[in-house]
Amino acid sequence: MATLELQGLRKSFGQTEVLKQIDLSLADGEMVVIVGASGCGKSTLLRLVAGLETPTAGRVLIGGRDVTALDPSERDIAMVFQNYALYPHMSVFENMAYGLRIRGLPRAEIAGRVREAAAMLGLEAMLDRKPRQLSGGQRQRVAMGRAIVREPKLFLFDEPLSNLDAKLRVQMRAEIRRLQKRLGVTSLYVTHDQVEAMTLGDRLLILHEGRPAQFATPMEVFDRPADMYVAGFIGAPSMNFLRGRLEADGRSLRLAAGPVVPLTKHYAGGEVVLGIRPEHLTLGQGDLRIAVELVEPLGSESLVHGRLAGDDAAMVVRTPGVAVSSDTVLVGVQSEHAHVFDAATGVRIVGG
Repeated sequence: MATLELQGLRKSFGQTEVLKQIDLSLADGEMVVIVGASGCGKSTLLRLVAGLETPTAGRVLIGGRDVTALDPSERDIAMVFQNYALYPHMSVFENMAYGLRIRGLPRAEIAGRVREAAAMLGLEAMLDRKPRQLSGGQRQRVAMGRAIVREPKLFLFDEPLSNLDAKLRVQMRAEIRRLQKRLGVTSLYVTHDQVEAMTLGDRLLILHEGRPAQFATPMEVFDRPADMYVAGFIGAPSMNFLRGRLEADGRSLRLAAGPVVPLTKHYAGGEVVLGIRPEHLTLGQGDLRIAVELVEPLGSESLVHGRLAGDDAAMVVRTPGVAVSSDTVLVGVQSEHAHVFDAATGVRIVGG
């Protein structure tokens, strides 16, 4: 087992700086998920850790050892890719055993490791099959098995579930987390899927334009987002943002649309943005009048999409299985769940 530490990591391609001052520390056995929009530098960061790219500045340490200048084969890592990267002419057993054979391990040890990993992943009956005879989920299990048998210090996952259908993604997500906890291997996982991020990670690194926007536990990111980017990125549907100004008492906020929203804490500031998640709006009561544009019935709940009267801000309300028939509805803000952001910087204001 090992720790992972990134110190002042930067990466530029020509004049374009893709990663800017990444400082990150993973504890032994921890799983950290890197999440962010396309082009934010997630996969580049993973490739720097793997040794597939060379940093412009900074260091990579695995288990306290500086591996920045070492080849991938010298870093004692295993990587699982989104395209599986299996050898089509080899059987499942041969694919899983290949890396061990290259390292010159005895045949008996190779066979033992492969069969143990196959048992973990439910692949015992498939060891003689070729990849073309397997489903997408089975191929991904083989790719994971190939990583497990190496008994590495560090697992790297590069969007491993993106090629699977929705139902299989849920199943494999749980399987990856269960295996990672059982094996206790320090892991770095890249995804653009926020649900994967929330359910898999001990901590999340939210990247925004090559910089860390927040590094915290999933619930801390959800409940106390560092800024408007994080608040809007984590959560589905996204958080609603409404322009306003704090009143003189610091315990209420007058929206640009007119209504005043009481706050449960005292805030200092002037021009602000109120952030409120769709599930923290109450349909049928309150002073916010919304012109309904669309209702999405989801069975046990509905999503009501509309525009705030007097501001034209887009809003979404999540409500328990209620059919909305009128063109206009009143909505109330659950003040204890309100977030206040500085209008100029987008940074979350902490109330007291």
